[in-house]
Amino acid sequence: MTATFVLATIQEEIGGFIRTLTYVYVLLIIAYILTQLFFGFGGRMPYNRTGSAILGFLNDTVGPYLNLFRRFIPPLGPLDLSPIVAIFVLQIAGNLLAGIVEHA
Repeated sequence: MTATFVLATIQEEIGGFIRTLTYVYVLLIIAYILTQLFFGFGGRMPYNRTGSAILGFLNDTVGPYLNLFRRFIPPLGPLDLSPIVAIFVLQIAGNLLAGIVEHA
């Protein structure tokens, strides 16, 4: 095996990892949106440790990223468009970064 082949393989692996990480974070954002809807309609049981742990984890991992967009995108009544914009920006940035790494 040549050094060029090994370097190309490593670059492809890192690019694939970036794409997978982006996909997982998008899934976390979607899970955050769905739990907020579920809990917003009264689906939360009082004093439920599991529900509080899940909501706390999602809020700690996704909340800071979504708050960046909530500063600039005001909610339209009960409709919050910031998660949609955040997902699009994350997809574009993740694919762009993975492409740069793979073709560098």
